[in-house]
Amino acid sequence: MSSCGTLAPAPAKSAKPQPSMADFLRVEASVDPDAVPEIGSETKQTQIIAIYGKGGSGKSFALANLSYMMAEQGKRVLLIGCDPKSDTTSLLFGGRATPTIIETSAKKKAAGEEVKISDVCFKRDGVFAMELGGPEVGRGCGGRGIIHGFELLEKLGFHEWGFDYVLLDFLGDVVCGGFGLPIARDMCQKVIVVGSNDLQSLYVANNVCSAVEYFRKLGGNVGVAGMIINKDDGTGEAHAFAEAAGIPVLAAIPAHEDIRRKSANYQIIGTQTSEWGSLFAGLAANVATAPPVRPTPLTQDGLLGLFKADVVGRGVVLEPASFEDMCGGVVIERPSLEVVYEAV
Repeated sequence: MSSCGTLAPAPAKSAKPQPSMADFLRVEASVDPDAVPEIGSETKQTQIIAIYGKGGSGKSFALANLSYMMAEQGKRVLLIGCDPKSDTTSLLFGGRATPTIIETSAKKKAAGEEVKISDVCFKRDGVFAMELGGPEVGRGCGGRGIIHGFELLEKLGFHEWGFDYVLLDFLGDVVCGGFGLPIARDMCQKVIVVGSNDLQSLYVANNVCSAVEYFRKLGGNVGVAGMIINKDDGTGEAHAFAEAAGIPVLAAIPAHEDIRRKSANYQIIGTQTSEWGSLFAGLAANVATAPPVRPTPLTQDGLLGLFKADVVGRGVVLEPASFEDMCGGVVIERPSLEVVYEAV
């Protein structure tokens, strides 16, 4: 310390080197990017799943039992039948038909009354279920009925309901816009296709995959979570289709006489006490966790290639028909009426 109480000058500090642009880039590059959000995982607590399949493929059977198993596991499940045949709720309620939304709406409108939840939604052992319904044959468009049904559901507060899962049962072999509504308008997070080891059901499943891919290219977010194989006889075509399309098999329900008989008698087998309970418990777990993916639809030749030649008739040669063939093999020559001008 110096005399007269004055402080000694502080030692000069060496100037710190300023970071260069390269240093900034190194720091930025070392930070891991944000994870890509999964479709629907952050924006909706309720999983809305649309299940498509050819008529008779067993999708309504699979859905009725799946929803029952989910309810037994403590989940809140709403099952909405969007197939004009109303198979889903009939299976759930032991063969008893429920009033459809379209039918009830028409009757209430004619009476000047409003539709209430209790008019169209019914319960069994924790499963909530309703049917959209459809017009009578020749008296309207089924797709338009689907659109009208969803409009009414929104008026009833569909987006405010508190369910863990909403399962939509759609007829897959109808290609009009109403049946493609959940895919086209992102009304669901994922799609499940149901099929068997036959060409027609896999053709429908492939069409649904094509629709999903089409709307993804237009900016849609719906993906395919996987496939349920019903009436699996072990021939392997459905498994081969799922592998070629890039989607997982969520469950394979065997072609078993006990399942066929109980389904025909409207019995639920997707219970924890049933011998088939573990099958549907596994299906419920896979449905809950399977992420939506972009499928790879097959070409017509690729679809046919899943089957043996003697099954689908490959090797048939396309023979062009002639005008003589169209006339039964006899062609009468008629003079031409064309006027021909000679050159001058």
